[in-house]
Amino acid sequence: MIHKHDLIIVGAGLAGLRAAVETSQYADVGVISKLFPTRSHSGAAQGGIAAALGNEEHDTVEWHVFDSVKGSDYLGDQDAIEMMCGEAPDAIYELEHLGVPFSRTKEGKIAQRQFGGHTKEVIDENGNSKRIPVLRACYSADRTGHVILHTLYEQCVKRNVRFYAEYFILSLIIDDGVCKGLTAFNLRDGEIHTFHAKAVMFGTGGYGRAYRVTSNAYANSGDGVAIAFRAGIPLEDMEFVQFHPTGLYPLGILVTEGARGEGGYLVNNDGDRFMKNYAPTVMELAPRDMVTRSIQTEINEGRGINGGDFVNLDLTHLGAAKLKERLPEITGFAKTYAGIDPVKQPIPILPTAHYSMGGIPTDLYGHVLADEKGTIVKGFYAAGECACVSVHGANRLGTNSLLDAVVHGRRTGKTLVKYLREAEFSPLPDDAEKKDREMFANLYGTSSGENADKIRLRLKEEMTNKCGVFRNEKDLNSMLDTIHELEHKFKNVHLSCKGKVFNTELMEIIELGNLLEFSDAIVTGALARQECRGAHWRTDHPKRDDVNWLKHTIAFKTEKGIELKYKPVVINKYQPQERKY
Repeated sequence: MIHKHDLIIVGAGLAGLRAAVETSQYADVGVISKLFPTRSHSGAAQGGIAAALGNEEHDTVEWHVFDSVKGSDYLGDQDAIEMMCGEAPDAIYELEHLGVPFSRTKEGKIAQRQFGGHTKEVIDENGNSKRIPVLRACYSADRTGHVILHTLYEQCVKRNVRFYAEYFILSLIIDDGVCKGLTAFNLRDGEIHTFHAKAVMFGTGGYGRAYRVTSNAYANSGDGVAIAFRAGIPLEDMEFVQFHPTGLYPLGILVTEGARGEGGYLVNNDGDRFMKNYAPTVMELAPRDMVTRSIQTEINEGRGINGGDFVNLDLTHLGAAKLKERLPEITGFAKTYAGIDPVKQPIPILPTAHYSMGGIPTDLYGHVLADEKGTIVKGFYAAGECACVSVHGANRLGTNSLLDAVVHGRRTGKTLVKYLREAEFSPLPDDAEKKDREMFANLYGTSSGENADKIRLRLKEEMTNKCGVFRNEKDLNSMLDTIHELEHKFKNVHLSCKGKVFNTELMEIIELGNLLEFSDAIVTGALARQECRGAHWRTDHPKRDDVNWLKHTIAFKTEKGIELKYKPVVINKYQPQERKY
């Protein structure tokens, strides 16, 4: 079956839906999602979305830019960061006018809270300039992503966007350098469908499911990133995977940074607020990579709670009223999944794989780039976590993820409107579904073979242990060997369920292929990058090396394996400095 739309958007998170809102009044838009749209992972974002509104105290866009550049460990492209931070206030007010129910100040303005790495410049008693935490995160209690997602979905329904829920994308159709559509299968009946479009946009999210402990939804298997990679699109900065400091022990469910923004303490087994030893100025509100390494160091050196692999997040001093008003979801999570009442007991936490700084390379307008030289792939766009602009560099500041998704979803939507006015439908190649049908036939034809669950579990366990918070050459080489071994096993994977209706085993096998595809790029990039920068921390190369490594990694898939090339970081104002907080 062939479906035809001016624009096909893959992914129904904030980036995809914001682009759909922007384009749907001018074009026929279809949105493909392997979940019902309001179950997209954007809905799990809790703490807030950054913008220098200055509603609660003085703030400036320039301070937001500097914090984002510094937070990125100077690997973020400064032109992209300036654009994102500069457009942030308008993007927030547009969300407000679309109906997002932000929390409010007493004056009725959008409320703002502190978040890690976000600061303002002040003059101390000695006349010296210093930076202290600032109220910059716009929020809706601790359900910020949830309410934005639902609002954008409602606006898409209002605008007659066509949703293809529970469709799983298989392949891009790129012919003669032009993206003409894609193939997907319908989970409800197992049939393969072709989608013909003037343009395709990916908003497919991140790839945290490559790790054993992760805050990511079960669906975040990096499908869009892997599919683009197989289609000949390179991937940028894949070695930079952010581990959030506070995942609920032992599951890894996100405990929002907003809990520390509201005044929560990190405490080790000795009862010490240990962040004073790592970031004495901002303590628990240091950037995520620093807090994560600090927690992992406390655990590794035996100061986890009762010698275990977790520390405590203490909110008891905040009181029941504040927790009910500002952190109701976290309170519920802790009670449901850990049997902990945060009003009376500290919450056990550990670092959890959380965010992907790398992804499909794009320019400032959402165009997907085919190489390190900036060649545009006609008709193919990307935004949100699956894309790399790069506004996050080596480490993303909290609340900049929702901002990235909204600003670049909006911005890519505006670019698409201009493109679609002039674009025509290009003819599809003959039998665009051929490779996918052959794959399905091979899987359904198996009577024995490798167990997908065993491959998946080994991949996740070893990625966590060997390419996680801390890395070294020995572990990374071992991890590459494991991936290549598992890729060989995957070629002989066995599909035991032969049904077509909601064959989740089939979907999980295809997801596993995607996990292996991009994990190879993560580890290859991490092995090559011989330095510490942001979320990439090499214990055998313990310093940042701006002379040799102030550059973006561009990974290409070739017949001989992954080939790495590099491109310069855009630096237009802030020269790299040592990160101190």
